[in-house]
Amino acid sequence: MNLWMQELRLLVRARLILVTLALLAALSVAAVAAGMAEVERQRAAIAAVPAAQAEDIAAVADYVGRSRDAGSAAYYSFHPTWDAPSPLAFAALGMRDVSPFILRVRALGLEAQIYDGDVFNPELALPGRFDFSFVLVFLAPLFVIALFHDLASAERESGRWRTLAALPRGGARLMRRRRALRLVLLWAALGIPFTIGALLSGADGGTILLILAVIAAYLLFWIGLAALVGRLRWSSAVNAATLAASWLVLVLVAPTLAHVAINRALPISQGAEIALAQRERVNHAWDIPREETMRRFYARHPQWALSAPLGAAFHYKWYFAFHQNGDEDVADQVRAYREGLEQRDAVARTLGWIMPPAGVQTLLTRLAATDLTAQLAYQDRIRSFHRQLREFYYDYLFNDRPFDADDFARAPRFKG
Repeated sequence: MNLWMQELRLLVRARLILVTLALLAALSVAAVAAGMAEVERQRAAIAAVPAAQAEDIAAVADYVGRSRDAGSAAYYSFHPTWDAPSPLAFAALGMRDVSPFILRVRALGLEAQIYDGDVFNPELALPGRFDFSFVLVFLAPLFVIALFHDLASAERESGRWRTLAALPRGGARLMRRRRALRLVLLWAALGIPFTIGALLSGADGGTILLILAVIAAYLLFWIGLAALVGRLRWSSAVNAATLAASWLVLVLVAPTLAHVAINRALPISQGAEIALAQRERVNHAWDIPREETMRRFYARHPQWALSAPLGAAFHYKWYFAFHQNGDEDVADQVRAYREGLEQRDAVARTLGWIMPPAGVQTLLTRLAATDLTAQLAYQDRIRSFHRQLREFYYDYLFNDRPFDADDFARAPRFKG
């Protein structure tokens, strides 16, 4: 214990080391605070949805109340959906930074509404918003390099190494103590701010411990790399340059190249193309006989086939029928697009085993429920809710039932 305390006293006297640790701790605190502020902003936006929705529906109800037309009610009514952030979202914002977490939908064609804002898929650890995962994955290795690149080489260059090696419990055992002490201090600079933020956010204790273990493992990887470079007995400057080059390759270059390679190996269409294709099919319905549209719709949805025939005047049931036909026409494209995204994501997760920075980034977004899987799950909830909306309004449209002001309160509500 005395040896450990002696090493700690020596470390405390090194102002550069203290400044380095304090800077990392400050960055961790800032990242946690920034992530929590962003999550709070998103939660506030979601909390404001019911009041805004009530105001919108009141205006639509006032208009529809004059005609009691269910088609107008379905056409003009927007229904909010939202993806509430998880307790750990502050640590790794992931796709919440590039994909909508609130989407207002109508009972019209859904695919165009979902894919108006395309789904981005940052499969690998590419630079993004300043959050805790950014500090851990991108910045923490630089602090490891700063503290470990000259751990042994500085002693050799100063001429102290032979004396230290000759001391009891010196040499390699001394280096292990110094590495362990620096590891604990780096881990504390990262882990303490994260733990405080996670506890304040109500995160699960088991998940917090898992992420603390991930932090330690990631630091150990970079410390091990520094130790391997140190065994080559180069100068401190060469060690630092070598480790900096390794950081550049492992953290930035390799994930970026892998990202490009995955996209080329697994080409997929963009979501905007699906939205365009759906709109083209919807627009084409204006140029074909209405009976053809209704035949296609009733063939797929026979429960509405007993509806009264269309007259000469415009009827919303025809309008909604060709919107649903448009969705179903692009269903294969949607399925292929989703499968392509999932294949890319699976390959990226596999590459994370050989590229620790990418693997840590992927693991953090998975634990924080901010990755592609979480985004696709949100889309699934939107689709389920939209199906309820369609069935609700279709009951009025295809049975020619009037839609009263009280009926707005009976519309399905998104459960989150």
